[in-house]
Amino acid sequence: MSSRTNPRVVVLMGGPSAERDVSLSSGRECAAALRVAGCEVIEVDAGPDLPARLAETAPDVVFNALHGRWGEDGCVQGLLEWLRIPYTHSGVLASALAMNKTRTKEVYRAAGLPAMDSLLAPRDEVRARHVMPPPYVAKPNNEGSSVGVYIVREAANSPPQLDDTMPDTVLVEAFAPGRDLTVAVMGDRPLGVTDIVTDGWYDYHAKYAPGGSRHIVPAEVPAEIADACLDYALRAHRALGCRGLSRTDFRWDESRGLDGLILLETNTQPGMTPTSLAPEQAALAGVPFPDLCRWLVEDASCNR
Repeated sequence: MSSRTNPRVVVLMGGPSAERDVSLSSGRECAAALRVAGCEVIEVDAGPDLPARLAETAPDVVFNALHGRWGEDGCVQGLLEWLRIPYTHSGVLASALAMNKTRTKEVYRAAGLPAMDSLLAPRDEVRARHVMPPPYVAKPNNEGSSVGVYIVREAANSPPQLDDTMPDTVLVEAFAPGRDLTVAVMGDRPLGVTDIVTDGWYDYHAKYAPGGSRHIVPAEVPAEIADACLDYALRAHRALGCRGLSRTDFRWDESRGLDGLILLETNTQPGMTPTSLAPEQAALAGVPFPDLCRWLVEDASCNR
């Protein structure tokens, strides 16, 4: 990135994905934090005119606060590489891999990391019959924030009635019981383990509605489990080729000990409000939110 002490930073937010509102929230918070950290900040809602907006604003760095498709799957990263504008978070390949849940599992398994059994099936077939024995989860293969997740319970007689917003091909994954744990990785440093407590499934509402979930950080889990989460998250970050900040989510069935710890997915664009999971872990590790945002700007580059 530029060596200027007050770099001009475009914060990309919004965009056309299903996670637009979350991205707008992340982007506004990051923009405010970067101003506190001494950056010149321009907020840009990513639309079809994005190349023109970037040419007009001539940033030293793009801070990617987009979530979901187009912003998190390698598309905007490819544009920024083409324009040779340094940007934050992961590059084209890691972003594309991590956004594709099936490819992510393949990378996990190749790295010796535990993942749930899953398959891809046509949406109409998933509606018509159980494509794997219940309990299982049906969800898009390339969305985040628990968008479009259907849980099929063990005693379910009928398959899930997926709505028409689901893609033509659906990821069907064996249900992993247990607690929701997560670990953020900053550069090459796993920051901590959070236990996410909800009344039910950790869905979109639980993630973003006030009071939808509680974060226990550091998680009250055995040292063996905490150490494994930190190790697995760093290994996932490296195996996928992530850069900057990532967050890996787990399910842990405590009745099975270490054998009950399973990786679900890795987020290359984790939520970026001060109370989001990754910034919360960073703060506990001694990195306040403005410092985290400034570090991401200083870490920015092309060829990621």
